Amino acid sequence: MPIATEGLLNRIEGRPPMLSSLSSWARGVAASAAVSLAVAGCGPTQPRVLRLGHALDTQHPVHRALEYLSRRASELSGGRLRIDVYPDGQLGNERKCLESVQIGFLDMTKVSSSILENLVPSMAVFSLPYLFEDQKHKWSVLEGTIGKQILADCDKYLLHGLCYYETGSRSFYFVSRPVHRPSDLRGLKIRVMEGYWSIRTVRALGGFPVPIAFRELREALEQGVVDGAENNIPTFRNAGHYRICRYYVFDRHTSPPDVLVVSRKTWDRLSRKERRWLQQAAEESVARQREFWAEAEARDMEEIRKAGVTWIEVDREEFRRQAQPIYDELRKSHPELYRLVAQIQAKANNAPSELDAR
Repeated sequence: MPIATEGLLNRIEGRPPMLSSLSSWARGVAASAAVSLAVAGCGPTQPRVLRLGHALDTQHPVHRALEYLSRRASELSGGRLRIDVYPDGQLGNERKCLESVQIGFLDMTKVSSSILENLVPSMAVFSLPYLFEDQKHKWSVLEGTIGKQILADCDKYLLHGLCYYETGSRSFYFVSRPVHRPSDLRGLKIRVMEGYWSIRTVRALGGFPVPIAFRELREALEQGVVDGAENNIPTFRNAGHYRICRYYVFDRHTSPPDVLVVSRKTWDRLSRKERRWLQQAAEESVARQREFWAEAEARDMEEIRKAGVTWIEVDREEFRRQAQPIYDELRKSHPELYRLVAQIQAKANNAPSELDAR
């Protein structure tokens, strides 16, 4: 049972995922939730104040979009809805913020779909390899019926999904080994996130997956614990990995979005007007965030190339064929998820390609 995580066990036993297995940290902060909610409430002349916490730095495109979200919510509501943003992990790391939102201690957070899939099973589709043809295809899915339904699935798990944010595509990079085809990955130790499909993807391509915490990755690369890793371009640059790894293999194997979520406890307390203001501000922030991301990606791509990193374009179709056993497995083990894949692949035939958009 590949996705038989704590979240799945909770669903089988009829418990809300994560809520029944909160960390001691989350249990501790839950005790102060009532006080926090009382302070954040709104009286006749006081604004409604929502707290939004995340772990990104203040220069990150997603944080900049969240600042825009805060401004727009205030503008749309005439100052009656205020969103206070707490970056840099001030209120905990990504998982802790998600736990806090689920129990209603924290009002909002942004979370990667790769983490959210442990709660919301349909989010796992975004962790599957070579799912999207290009960014046009990806956003036609996220902004269409499929993406909206997956976002709506959050409501089953004490969350309410507001929108998706762009986080680019994840590609491989290596310290000293150029990779041009899947066979070049054979035997290479590659750092992956601690997720079933991330591990399964590297194995299918012939590599040896090594789950390591991101904060430990730079040292692991320097000491040869792993031969390489995988991530998007801005993270490759911002983490300084481009100073260690000389080859960036642009295979774009996955493209998991970030998801902006609000606690169902918070959402249920909001008036219809407040919900409308918040939803509109969130939707408007998406276009702005995608602009921020494109700027950051172009700037960082130029910098890593100037630093001497070799940029390798590969035949994605060859890599996709190598990963096909994952989809064969998925068809048998997770038919509901496979049906989503089929719908997304069908959407590719209707989505304008990047070449058509030029």
